[in-house]
Amino acid sequence: MSLMAALLLLWGFILDPATAAASSILRNTRRNQPLPRPWLSVEPVSWITPGLRTFLMCEAELQNVAFLLRREGDDSFLEVAETDLILGAAEVKAGNKEQAIFLVHQPGTYSCSYQTRTSDVPSAPSDTVTIEEYVIPPPPVLTSSGSSTGILPKVAHRTLVCEAPLMDVEFQLRQGEQELNLPSISTSPEQIKFYLKLSDLGDQSPFTCRYRLHSDTAWSNDSEPVELMWSDETLPPPVLTAEPSNQIDFEPDSMVQFRCVAPKAGLRFGLHREDPDERSLLQSMRSAGNEAIFQLHNVSASDAASYSCSYMELAPPFSGSAPSKFVTLTLNGPPPPPKLQALWTGKVPAGHDVVLRCQSKVPGVTMELLRGGKLVPYKILRMASTWSDLGLSYVGPQHSGNYTCRYTSWWPEHFHSALSNPVELLVEER
Repeated sequence: MSLMAALLLLWGFILDPATAAASSILRNTRRNQPLPRPWLSVEPVSWITPGLRTFLMCEAELQNVAFLLRREGDDSFLEVAETDLILGAAEVKAGNKEQAIFLVHQPGTYSCSYQTRTSDVPSAPSDTVTIEEYVIPPPPVLTSSGSSTGILPKVAHRTLVCEAPLMDVEFQLRQGEQELNLPSISTSPEQIKFYLKLSDLGDQSPFTCRYRLHSDTAWSNDSEPVELMWSDETLPPPVLTAEPSNQIDFEPDSMVQFRCVAPKAGLRFGLHREDPDERSLLQSMRSAGNEAIFQLHNVSASDAASYSCSYMELAPPFSGSAPSKFVTLTLNGPPPPPKLQALWTGKVPAGHDVVLRCQSKVPGVTMELLRGGKLVPYKILRMASTWSDLGLSYVGPQHSGNYTCRYTSWWPEHFHSALSNPVELLVEER
């Protein structure tokens, strides 16, 4: 007999995996009702890495129960938590509920169940949670707060925001392999803001950031690079043209080519999108000649905008040009729909929070959440990245239904995207 089985027997249980597996209807013997399924969640993230403590939390709506944690594909794995016997886990009470907290040591797909003192069979298992393992923590997200281009003296500084998937970590901003020691402030435990002056940018090569749990652990992978282009406008503007011709209606999924021509060679060129309140750097490249060619592939209505280009010298003091004249593109057809993802699995017990992630290929738009085709009073305005998390707090049965998301913009012309794929939310009553 295993140690786990012996301990369950001491607590008053008969552990019979064969019987439990064969039982399709699991009942509370006192009330002859099916036992409510537990809820399994993970904190702080759904992965493990050296130096990080990841926990699985199993919650039941009944008190005085023992919790069982299992891992798919490993019949020998079983962890038990209950009030009197703590085996690598802890059990706490939350109102009329009980919750077991298990420390995760190995990757895998986990589920939990529980037993009452008066029943010899466990409840139906929870929905599964998959834990991955990383030798090096996954990367953070680095974004530029506001426009990724600037014109002196209109802009005094730039802000780079680095956000990690974990709280209370150490951040590092880098340009290439060089660490940058810049003024910074942390406005939340998982985020830091770095403040840059023009003199901090050097040759304005891309920036990345990373994080680590503490000084004895490995740095994470680098974030995706962020490029900034900050011009003093002391050089004459280049000439920008769109091919096949300027100011033409393009068909969706076609390719647009921009040609930026400067009065001299050996420069760094940038293509910018001009929005009402900011100029975004879309692409940049260095050229040995006096021109650069930029391409936009698979264009859609969301690419309808005005565009400009500029250039910078590659040697100190890194002088830059004024922007070119705008080239305006108009396109036929609707913008591509976003994708909606549920950051939970299975049914959600009443009183829990849920998060829906809406992903779009278009930055700088307003995100909207809909249920049953009607707007939910929840918007993310002018999102800087290409995804946004839309949260619903303390959900109840009234929140059940099919959710979709879309995005909208008022510039240069007002449009709504098509609706995303639907995601169903099912809330279990208490």
